[in-house]
Amino acid sequence: MRKPKCLDLDYINFLIAAQKTFSCTEASRSSPDTINKPAHDAFTRLLQRQPLSSENLWNEVKTFVKSNQGVLIIDDTVLEKPYSQKNGLITYLWSNKEKKVVKGVGLITLLWTDGKSYIPCDFRVYDKPIGGQTKNQHFKDMLRIAKQRGLNPSYILMDSWYASLENLKFIANQGWLFLTRLKSNRLVNPDGTGNRPIKEIHIPQGGIIVHLRGFGFVKVFRTASQDGSSDTGQRMI
Repeated sequence: MRKPKCLDLDYINFLIAAQKTFSCTEASRSSPDTINKPAHDAFTRLLQRQPLSSENLWNEVKTFVKSNQGVLIIDDTVLEKPYSQKNGLITYLWSNKEKKVVKGVGLITLLWTDGKSYIPCDFRVYDKPIGGQTKNQHFKDMLRIAKQRGLNPSYILMDSWYASLENLKFIANQGWLFLTRLKSNRLVNPDGTGNRPIKEIHIPQGGIIVHLRGFGFVKVFRTASQDGSSDTGQRMI
């Protein structure tokens, strides 16, 4: 059997060093200029030999994760594959980037960070359109496993897609805090006079404690862009 031109560590080092592009082509381009420099096909074959398992990922990275520090960030993305014809992971998904349905792979990732290191801890391929779990089911499964692995982050960070009452209560039941974005129509009660959309609430610079309908008391903040304009959405802890 011929010796492979690239090994697991070669690809891991590339992922650690890469900033924006993580393709096999970029991995080949970034490899040291040697006589046997691996082509992008060598990285493709390497990935095809590796089992698609989040447990394998955790075994690789767990020594770098500080269990009682940092935060966990959970988010999903669509890896567009418009020209792929024979790939069982590909389906049609809504892309927030393109604002339309695209062909690609839906990937949900759980990332640990302390602000200096960024370590992916878990992942799921979202294939609900062909009978898989929903994003929210994956969300709870990944956090449940993180708890079993002994992770105790300062916060769970996620966008408004995952800020349902069920998910917020799930996080609270784990004994964790969260930071997320609320849609402008979420109902809150700031002063005991009744629920109204959060977009109608005056939120001072230091935030304000309100009662989120169905959940309990939370502290909300108004986000602002770099040009000083306020966002219609809010953030809460």
